[in-house]
Amino acid sequence: MDWSVLGENAGALAQGLLITLEVSALALLLALVLGVIVATLRVAPSPVLRRIGTAYVEFLRNIPLLVQLFFLFFALPSIGIRLDAFVCGVLALGVYTSAFVAEAIRSGIAAVPTGQLEAGLSSGMGYATAMRLIVLPQAIAKTIPPLGNTTLNLIKNSSLVSTVSVLDILGTANLLGARSFQYVPMFVGAAICYLILTLPTAFAVNRLEKRYAR
Repeated sequence: MDWSVLGENAGALAQGLLITLEVSALALLLALVLGVIVATLRVAPSPVLRRIGTAYVEFLRNIPLLVQLFFLFFALPSIGIRLDAFVCGVLALGVYTSAFVAEAIRSGIAAVPTGQLEAGLSSGMGYATAMRLIVLPQAIAKTIPPLGNTTLNLIKNSSLVSTVSVLDILGTANLLGARSFQYVPMFVGAAICYLILTLPTAFAVNRLEKRYAR
């Protein structure tokens, strides 16, 4: 076992770390936007909107992420829709995670006293405006722990994009391991790269949780 290959390929692993960071950041942004919209639908006064939100959540979170990723990358080209592997990774990861974000935010909305929304509506606000200005800020503050866990899971789930030839951390480590036949050092390096991303994220979530708890 030659551990020197880890130092020799540190630059390539660092590049893979940046790709993972880009995929995770873009997917998280997409997941948050979609999650807030779907969570709002889940608690909307209209039964039709609630059913749409429920169908979205149940459909996406009960189909494995890998199946959704393969559908975008391998199935869509058969009907003439071709997407870059990076784009497929961001879309699959973001849309899949949005279902979990929606459920976390919905639980936060349920924890906000209904009088808050009623007060906004009685003051002349529309439903959407009252949700955006009064309810959602409180709900998101209450859901920092589950949203933090979802973010950590998203970062770790991003490793699946390597299955469609994206050279993220795992994809780079696997490629370098195949070239050098030194899989153990390469995958140890990959584990260290993931810790570089996840440990600061966990620390930031804990700080935010303590701040809003005060």
